[in-house]
Amino acid sequence: MIFRVATRRDLPAVLALLADEDRVLDPATTAVGEEHERAFAAIESDVRNEMLVLTDSEDCGIVLGCLQLTYIPGLGQGGQERALVEAVRVRADRRGEGLGAELMRLAAERARGRGCGLIQLTSNKRRTAAHRFYERLGFARSHEGFKLPLERP
Repeated sequence: MIFRVATRRDLPAVLALLADEDRVLDPATTAVGEEHERAFAAIESDVRNEMLVLTDSEDCGIVLGCLQLTYIPGLGQGGQERALVEAVRVRADRRGEGLGAELMRLAAERARGRGCGLIQLTSNKRRTAAHRFYERLGFARSHEGFKLPLERP
């Protein structure tokens, strides 16, 4: 398995993972819109953001999983950065093989190497299997999350 920063060529595969977590979608049939291109370019150019992928081989391998890491500076915790994990996905046909645990382990290692003192995430309340997964990895339900959708102008 290869863990690396995503490139533009990975974008259709990442979008396929995010589009439907219960089925394997063909990245070749996944629409990549202008909004996706802008978002990926913003992540790619921001030193505090990384889209990371787990692939089956070095060169244009099949994307088996992905996540986004955002590094957040803060005054708490002695001024240490924290890492926010978003968009965690593993291909539906490859779950149960330990890929998700490896993806999260590598993300934590990357955050630790950057000097982060904490890794945090939110998960939709309906994703009970994901909650059990995160708890098995040592994540604690220490806070209650809130979200406020904003209307576009």
